[in-house]
Amino acid sequence: MRNFFYFLLISALSVLPLLAQAQEAPYFVTYDHHLEEPGNLEFSPAVTFRVPRTGERFIFAPYAELEYGVTASWTTELYIEGQSTNGDSAVFTGWRLENRFRPLKREHRINPILYFEFEDINEASRISKEVVGHSLDIGIPNDALRRIPAREIETKLILSSTVKDWNISENFIFEKNLSKDEGIEFGYSFGAYRPLATLASANKCRFCRENFTAGAELYGGLGSTQAFGFKDTASYIAPVIAWQFSDNVTFRFSPAIGLTHGSNPALFRFSTAYEVQNLRQKLAHLFGGNK
Repeated sequence: MRNFFYFLLISALSVLPLLAQAQEAPYFVTYDHHLEEPGNLEFSPAVTFRVPRTGERFIFAPYAELEYGVTASWTTELYIEGQSTNGDSAVFTGWRLENRFRPLKREHRINPILYFEFEDINEASRISKEVVGHSLDIGIPNDALRRIPAREIETKLILSSTVKDWNISENFIFEKNLSKDEGIEFGYSFGAYRPLATLASANKCRFCRENFTAGAELYGGLGSTQAFGFKDTASYIAPVIAWQFSDNVTFRFSPAIGLTHGSNPALFRFSTAYEVQNLRQKLAHLFGGNK
């Protein structure tokens, strides 16, 4: 019942009418070099919906993100996640704590970001925030999967460039499961996007082209140190789009197409994001810090 309660909570958050700052990246898997502004907090409920192969079950995997800008070069983020399988059950699948560090302050031709994440999840996790290693066996019941821990450390090397109006990003992923010996698993993600217009309209409007960014992602697994390569791995290509609804609110959507036999035929991803600006100053003022 506790797991089911967690799932209901996350599902409710995923459909709240919350809507992120200008030119929010439309990526769901790929990261670029833009970090959260210092002192700002962003709340982003999201969902991954898996369309399975014939005879398999549909999977609905909601999750919620809390992202905080600690400094101009450090962003930290907390994830809470769950999933529901059609004809099976709904389960709480764990949490993740992510940190991203930008070693170079000024804009460069290639901007590196160092990424570190600790995951306290279980094998029922299906949000596919990244794709690493080999393909998952999704035929096992949730009750059995949630009993298998998957405490993992994940690192990424993120390389991101701005070329005219385009962002081009490459992510190289390394993941180690601390709960069992699977070697080090590898994955990749590449993405590119740009705003649909770079000049603002004379009149303020919701549907103006400058409020939209669009692009594509390519991501997948590369096996592990035990068996490196594309054999029995999942890979996807996905158009991505973000709509800046207001100064602090964004919608994102991405339909992904599986490219290999180990992939799901399709993934559909939805998210909203709401940014609380200058949270640090507001809390300081609330508790008497600014007098």
